[in-house]
Amino acid sequence: MHYTKLTALAGFAVASLFSVPAQAQEVTQDRPFSGPYIGAAGGYDVQGNDVGSSILFDRNGDGQFGDSVNTITGANAFSPGFCNGSARTGAAAYGCRNDDDGWAYYGRAGFDVQRGNIVIGVVGEFGKSEITDSTSGFSTTPASYTMARKLKWEGSARGRLGYAVNTTLFYGTFGAGYAKIDNLFFTTNTANAFSASGSKNQWGILGGGGIEQKLTKNISIGMEYMFHQYQDNDARVRVTAGTALAGSPVLLANNPFLIAPNTSGTDFRRSDDNFRWHSLRGTVAFRF
Repeated sequence: MHYTKLTALAGFAVASLFSVPAQAQEVTQDRPFSGPYIGAAGGYDVQGNDVGSSILFDRNGDGQFGDSVNTITGANAFSPGFCNGSARTGAAAYGCRNDDDGWAYYGRAGFDVQRGNIVIGVVGEFGKSEITDSTSGFSTTPASYTMARKLKWEGSARGRLGYAVNTTLFYGTFGAGYAKIDNLFFTTNTANAFSASGSKNQWGILGGGGIEQKLTKNISIGMEYMFHQYQDNDARVRVTAGTALAGSPVLLANNPFLIAPNTSGTDFRRSDDNFRWHSLRGTVAFRF
């Protein structure tokens, strides 16, 4: 139901872009923010601190995560703990680097209608960001395990509502996003075999606001804040016996991921279901 509503919102915004009466496309000095435009946005994306983020385990293959991974003696194999970020080089470090924030680049096209001081419009956008969001766990072997998500590209369709004071526009914006999210896995464990899955396109929401300033009749610049959120709970990592374990019955019987009664393996997933970040960027637009 959640995805259906987001899809409907995206379709409504795109349909509105092409259904505005043709006479509203005229740009005049009395209505400096009326009409179609194309532009670009670029800036820096920052992620929040996912405090308490960890890796969850399914040891018995029932699809329910939250099981404990124990050694043959019953001790917690992940007693060193978890941290938000990617594991530092060297398994014995038991620490994480901060998540990777980064630059973002977008192209956009939109249409606004101005009536007095009120501006109503729609905008479509497509681009990419260099952010990566990671969570890591550390076992007593010792070894590190990092599950990461990376944004490959993002498109959005949003509504826009603003208030114009002469040639300055203050506005808010909200709508639906659609993004390609790659899920990655890294480990220093060379005894087991690992297979990762879950990279896919996801629906999400975006919201924020900004200010736009006309420089000439056709050109404007601005600043904009945006919040992005995507549900990303499909990533899984399957742990099975590697070549070294398969050739050694003793090592195989003592491996925490393969201890009886379930000797087929263990599944990983992240505890945090959402991929969130904040954007602060400059904008430039050419109005026809």
